[in-house]
Amino acid sequence: MGRYRFETGEHELFRKSLRKFLADEAVPYYEDWEKERLIPRTFWKKLGEKGFLCPQVDEAYGGLGLDFSFGVIIGEEMERVGAGLTGVGLHNDIVVPYIESYGTAEQKQRWLPQCVTGDYITAIAMTEPGAGSDLANIKTTANRDGNHYIVNGQKTFITNGIHTNLVVVAVKTNPHERHKGISLLVIEGDTLGFTKGRKLEKVGMHSQDTAELYFEDCRVPISNLLGEEGMGFRYLMEKLQQERLVVALAAQTAAEDMFELTKQYIQERTAFGAKIASFQNTQFKMVEMATKIELGKTFLESLIEEHMAGKDVVTKVSMAKYWITETAREIATECMQLHGGYGYMEEYKIARRYRDIPVMSIYAGTNEIMKVIIAKNLGL
Repeated sequence: MGRYRFETGEHELFRKSLRKFLADEAVPYYEDWEKERLIPRTFWKKLGEKGFLCPQVDEAYGGLGLDFSFGVIIGEEMERVGAGLTGVGLHNDIVVPYIESYGTAEQKQRWLPQCVTGDYITAIAMTEPGAGSDLANIKTTANRDGNHYIVNGQKTFITNGIHTNLVVVAVKTNPHERHKGISLLVIEGDTLGFTKGRKLEKVGMHSQDTAELYFEDCRVPISNLLGEEGMGFRYLMEKLQQERLVVALAAQTAAEDMFELTKQYIQERTAFGAKIASFQNTQFKMVEMATKIELGKTFLESLIEEHMAGKDVVTKVSMAKYWITETAREIATECMQLHGGYGYMEEYKIARRYRDIPVMSIYAGTNEIMKVIIAKNLGL
């Protein structure tokens, strides 16, 4: 039986083959990638060859035509290896769906096949040095000049920022408007005037490349406008639902992984002549964590099903993103404590998890913003 109610034999085979692929191609090299602060492009290409990039893309554009449930499996298996692989889920389930939903047939033909092969590695550029949660306040401008937009501005904290060669960029096409002034442009890596800044040094997620992007009189053809001008903010709001679900899913998987690591450790480690697992305090801590993990999993399962059925799950997704990421952070602290001094050593995976978890409460909309959304939808 699969991990979720909706899993079929096909899902099980897919998970099995992905897990085998990662055991061969990612797990043995992951610590090196963390030290090098980068996952090689060759790994992306291998993912593409095996059908693990954008499996939801229509067969007409080289995809497998599968639904979001297969993205769920990819997200979980990547997170199980390490949070540094989060860029794959961003490419598959967050950025490429913008092109699928709002792109013209010509744009899809131009970009999607190479997103499936890994020749294109995508990113989405919303955040700026002076605009994070207040997205309507972005300053990157795109002024019309004949058949082009002239783009000027700077983006920061961009996941896949070093590798990316296809970026969905939130720009102001009308600087006098807030929400209605935002449009989305797809900018290719070799566009003149588009440069990348340094690879940002983060507290955790070391192998995940994160960078600043600069646009200086960057000439982007108007044929690269995604959807309609002035509709960018609405598109972002529509797609953030799935993005937040993907983050909640990663936090849930990380929590489960930390629990299993800790369970194994306390059953092997002795203190005062007994296994740590035999102490009542340890047992109670583990019971509390196991309960929270079970609640999170059940909530997520129903959410995934509702999301796939096309229901409006904005409130619930905001709840899941906030609650599951906060819970994962608590679990990281408890698990490190139960590892004792070894938990603070880099050679133990729990130390890496402890560093990787906190950003989940920050990106894809901070947990404070989640609470603002929930409060509003509760009619408060």
